Parts: sequence; structure tokens; C-alpha cells
Amino acid sequence: MSVRLVIAASALLSLACSPAPKAAFNPWPKTGASLPASNLFDAGFWKHWGDGQAELASYDFSITRYREPRRGIAVAIFVTETFSAARNVKVDRADPSNPDHFPVLKLNLVEDFQTGVYDYNTMTSAFVALKAANGIADGTPAKVVYSSQEWCGQVFHQLAFGPTAIRETSHSYFDSEGEQDGTLPARAEGISEDSLPFWARQLARPALNPGESRSVPFLPSLQRSRLTHKPLAWTEATLRREAASREVTVPAGRFDAELWTAAIKDGPTVTFFVEKADAHRILKWESSDGEKAELIGVKRMKYWEMNSEKGEAALKELGISGRPRRTT
Repeated sequence: MSVRLVIAASALLSLACSPAPKAAFNPWPKTGASLPASNLFDAGFWKHWGDGQAELASYDFSITRYREPRRGIAVAIFVTETFSAARNVKVDRADPSNPDHFPVLKLNLVEDFQTGVYDYNTMTSAFVALKAANGIADGTPAKVVYSSQEWCGQVFHQLAFGPTAIRETSHSYFDSEGEQDGTLPARAEGISEDSLPFWARQLARPALNPGESRSVPFLPSLQRSRLTHKPLAWTEATLRREAASREVTVPAGRFDAELWTAAIKDGPTVTFFVEKADAHRILKWESSDGEKAELIGVKRMKYWEMNSEKGEAALKELGISGRPRRTT
């Protein structure tokens, strides 16, 4: 082999072994948010949510699947993070001076339940912008991701929210769905069902006074789309915050709660029972189509640092246990 060929081959090998450059996320036009800034994320918000910890809450969970009620467990994790406006992902190192970086509040909602011989493991990640970015207002979703794993296969569905459109990407093992990319129109006053847990905690738009109700454009949750095998499409819902609080008893104890409801047009009504005290933790939620969850335990912690075997002891504080042996 000639020297020239050896050099060329070495260069090709070097390129093959080098990591591929990261493809930049195509950013939304740098238009201003269509809604004025809210007062949701004031100093009181940051005093509670800016302490570097996450809130972990466990729930006794049930859902109707294949026309039968299914019992399971749900865990909701709320934590603040820093996002990249250009790449629409969490940054490795937050830099307050970087104009590309903006804060979000993340919810990871994990739901596990059994269906006959096999189980479902689902997860929804929703990110609400804490300041205007990419042409969307604070208090509105920046991104929602859903995945489901069960013994037939797995699916992935993502929404990236922009000022005029929502980018939709999905991957599925179902032939009729397959690999899909598309867009949905954005609705400035609309709300995604996946952001309702934020809204009921007064951590997302629209803000409602006690006793107030409002009809808004409504986008069903990615899980609802998944389990009903229906494509996403805007509909309407009437949101309401009840005027009076009531006492609610759940496995975690007895609380004074406010009721927040979303009555979906031609669909179910979803109700959140939210702690009236400042933390506004979700005590339970229920839907007229059979889904229900009740709080077992809740604690703030840096769970990502608790990944050794000793960290499993913290599960007891949430009222749940680690996975048992699956064999006899």
C-alpha cells in the first residue's frame, strides 16, 4: 500500500472513531411571547423550588385498561432545571449569563400497572417555562415527552411548543402509526392536559380566582392519545377552581384541599385535590373515565445522589418499597 493510501485510510479511520457533531435543534423564530409576563414565579416560588431539591410524591394509582380497573403505583417528581432554547433539552451546565439558557419546572410522572400476565410502565415528562423563551410565554409548556413500555412493545411521543406551531414526533411499534413527524397549530390561550398538574398547583397558566371558571382550547394528554389510539387534536375544556375548600383524607393523612377541575368537551372530567397550604401538593386526582390516584407519601430530596443500595431506605419515607424478587 502506498504512503498516500495509508494516510488516507488513517484519516478515514480517525473520522469514523470521532464522535459525530451534535445536530443543532432548529430554534423557533425569536418572536416575543404572545402573552404578557405572569406573576407566578416570584421570590416565594424560588425560595421553595430553588433549593436544589426535588419533590417526590408516591400515589396509590388505578386506571381502566381493556375495560377493567387496574391497580398500580405512580410517582410524581417535580424539580427545576435549566433548558437550552436552541436544543430544547436540559443543559449540562447552567449559565445564567447565557441567553440560550432558561429555567423550567419539570414533572416526571411514572405510572406502573398490571394488565393480566403483563405490565405497563409509562412515563410523562412535562416542562413548563419559568420565563419567556422561544416565543412562548412563562407558565406554558415548552416540551412534553411520553413513553410506554409493555410486553407488546414500546412507543415514544414528543411535543415541542413554539409560538405558532407545536412540533410532534412519534415512534411506535404499531404499523398504522410507525414513525411520524408533523406539526399542530399553537393556541396562545390553550392548555395541554399534560400541564394540568402544574396548573392545579398554581404553577402554570391560566391563573383562576376561587370560584372562577374559564373555557379554553385544550390538547389531550399524550397518554390519552396513546391508550385510545387517537391522533392528537385540539378540543375545548372548561377549567374551574372551586370557591370553597374541603377536608380530604388520603393514605398520607388529612388535609384541607382545593378542587381544580377540567371538564373536557366530549370527554371525561379530571379533578385535582390540591393542598390549600403554600406547598400546594397534589393530594389526589381522579377522572370520570376511571383513573384515580391518592397520595401515600411525599418528601423533598436530591434523589439523583441516592443511587447506591443504601438509597433504597428513602423509599420507606414515600411509603413504597423497592422491587421484590420476581422469581420463587
